[in-house]
Amino acid sequence: MERQINKVELRNLEIEDYIELKKSMVQSYEDEDIEDLYWKKDEIKRLLKIFPEGQIVIVVDDVVVGAALSLIVDETLALSNHKYNDIITDSKFKSHNDDGDVLYGIDVFINPEYRGLRLGRRLYDARKELCETLNLKSIIFAGRIPNYHNYSAELTPKQYLEKVKNTEIHDSVISFQINNDFHIKRLLRNYLEGDHSSKDYAVLLEWNNIAYEKTPTLINVKKSVVRLGLIQWQMRSLNNLDEFFDQAEFFIDAVSGYESDFACFPELFIAPLMADYNHMSESEAIREISKFTEPIRKKFQEFAISYNINIITGSMPFLDDEDEMLYNVGFLCKRDGSSEMYRKIHITPNERMYWGMQGGDVIQTFDTDCGKIGIIICYDVEFPELSRLMGDQGMEILFVPYLTDTQNGYTRVRNCAQARAIENECYVAITGCVGNLPKVNNMDIQFGQAAVFTPSDFAFPTNGVKAEATPNTEMTLIVDVDLNLLKELHEHGSVRIKKDRRTDLYNLRAK
Repeated sequence: MERQINKVELRNLEIEDYIELKKSMVQSYEDEDIEDLYWKKDEIKRLLKIFPEGQIVIVVDDVVVGAALSLIVDETLALSNHKYNDIITDSKFKSHNDDGDVLYGIDVFINPEYRGLRLGRRLYDARKELCETLNLKSIIFAGRIPNYHNYSAELTPKQYLEKVKNTEIHDSVISFQINNDFHIKRLLRNYLEGDHSSKDYAVLLEWNNIAYEKTPTLINVKKSVVRLGLIQWQMRSLNNLDEFFDQAEFFIDAVSGYESDFACFPELFIAPLMADYNHMSESEAIREISKFTEPIRKKFQEFAISYNINIITGSMPFLDDEDEMLYNVGFLCKRDGSSEMYRKIHITPNERMYWGMQGGDVIQTFDTDCGKIGIIICYDVEFPELSRLMGDQGMEILFVPYLTDTQNGYTRVRNCAQARAIENECYVAITGCVGNLPKVNNMDIQFGQAAVFTPSDFAFPTNGVKAEATPNTEMTLIVDVDLNLLKELHEHGSVRIKKDRRTDLYNLRAK
């Protein structure tokens, strides 16, 4: 029967709603064989007294057509092998605890005459919003499986739930919950007395609040919005190391002045220092400037402290004293005064042929005051295994300092970086050198365009590009990235790439 609807309102329950609430509840459960199908008025009064904000109703043209009723309880109780009466305690609601950490749903219903309008989804969304507002860990409740009695002769409850999850069987209760991002925790036996259609079973379901913070902290709070400062470095002649430090400090000062959390330099941006050694072979010249690597690390560590910024030093040659091998390395200089080294793992044919560089053998992520980050150098981004392993470790931002001479090389880096952002559900920031170095062998020209890439979903730019610099021009690119959007994507994205990987068929691990 078609019904003319003029107004739909979502609000908190009031005691004046009781008569309409009772009518809708009786109609919702009239086909069930359970006694006491509606809440008594004194029970509703009690609920409204102890937790008024947890009682939500849908009102259509001033008629209450549905409700979601809740308590706050301790997680230990909610996840235990409990019964319904352990929660409502003979409708005294003694399990309610204002200091609890879980929103427990004790009832939800929609009048049958108003079903098909997605009003139930509105109630669930309101519960989720309440859970987030109150900073509770999760929403938990036990869902009946009233359709199970039709299959109980041939399927165990576990088998039945597997078929429901695989959409081989439609269960009006459980299917709806799964579609609303609830996941099954366990089966409960004898949860609701007299629930014969469910064969005395119920399914404990949970929705996790990804924004939950265990203990509010007033200082040193991990940021949700992180500001990235990418330096698109112009190759130019430099007379000495002090000139190099002056130029680097200028950019660090600039991006820190805009309160950036990170400053990222390109790969081998110290190459101008090789000009004094151009009379040597390429391999000899780069080994000479590797002597500057440790002084550069120390100086950038000082910059990180004095400018209160985390600095990713791009990369520079490093001659390892232990194996006497040459590596392409960089440093994460944190604003707390510490520093960590990272090494380029995949070496290009050019680096190997002209400089004799070797690849590193450590795949790692770094903990910072702005979350967990990964750093890989140029050619490394063209190998998806590295960032996938970092993604499995919880990486949220991937930095890729690069050095490319042609637009072809840049295109490889750029397109692969965009793919890494999508497949790992993270942000990827790239920056490189621009210009030319006519007095340095094997470093003639550079093509570069700094950019920040995002996953591809509704919360992000449609083309997956958060921001990009002007190509081949010295400049900084300052970009804000919201880490909370990544959390939302992981749980509620149009597709959930990290969750949907078929690890039952394939897996990836570092040796």
